[in-house]
Amino acid sequence: MKKGNRIKVNSDITSNGFILGVFLCKISLLQVFNKGIITINKIRGIRRVTKLEFIDLTYELLEGMGSYCLRSKKNSKGYRQKNNWLQNSFEEGLKYVQIFKNNKQVGFIEYTAAEYSSRVVFANDYLVIHCLWVSETGQGYGTELIQKCLTDAKRLAKKGVVAVTNSTTSWTPSKEIFLKNNFQCIDNAPYGFELLAYSFSQELEQPYFPNDWEERLKRFNQLTILRSFQCPYVEVATENIVAGATQLDLPVEVIDFSNREQLMTLSPTPYGILSVIYKGQLLTFHRLTVHSVVKKLKELSCND
Repeated sequence: MKKGNRIKVNSDITSNGFILGVFLCKISLLQVFNKGIITINKIRGIRRVTKLEFIDLTYELLEGMGSYCLRSKKNSKGYRQKNNWLQNSFEEGLKYVQIFKNNKQVGFIEYTAAEYSSRVVFANDYLVIHCLWVSETGQGYGTELIQKCLTDAKRLAKKGVVAVTNSTTSWTPSKEIFLKNNFQCIDNAPYGFELLAYSFSQELEQPYFPNDWEERLKRFNQLTILRSFQCPYVEVATENIVAGATQLDLPVEVIDFSNREQLMTLSPTPYGILSVIYKGQLLTFHRLTVHSVVKKLKELSCND
């Protein structure tokens, strides 16, 4: 299969919010789509049109489409908490952009201004990418979504865009896709966290992580869960921690971050969504099975 040219669209927006583009590529094509990209593939002399669409999730679309993660369990507590979190975050300017290929979702990106972000990073006047996911790598979906974020950052007169990555877990976006799009690694933190940044100009002060991670951990001796509902899987992770602790007759304190100031003060990792601490040590920042929870708790108890 020989791939043809990719044509970006710059046309007027019609009253129903779609862009009407007319393309001539040896044959005339009429397509109606929302901020889309047309890819034309030629197979044995037959031209096939692949349509990519970007859809910004809004209050109204959230009711019908919903968010992507945990969508197979829309009645679950975690999914409902995520959607409620999105409703509140839309008021703060958060963007949740889904990309569709021929009416099938193939990826999404979530980002917001640093002052409203769920990541523990000092990045004034930057956008922070929370999540980036694609159904298939190597198709350019991730790059298209990142470029959408960069375009928004320029439109909003931001200094650039940052993302928190960690190669030890799938709970953060891949570092490689950002490096491919000319982001630079500018800081790191314990447990494998890295800060990637795309700056529009050479600033004297770049975004950075806090440096008091150990002090934050020492505040907690009892088994404690710090969490944000930015991720729908946090509820499942919490249930597993509680189930494991129950087997060992350990009490659990759950602290839900109510604002960014609290998150920036208490979170012992840059991730900010989930931290489980016991006896001043980090148990995990992502979901564990109940068996793994029990095993790790026993290990920490033995080391006491």
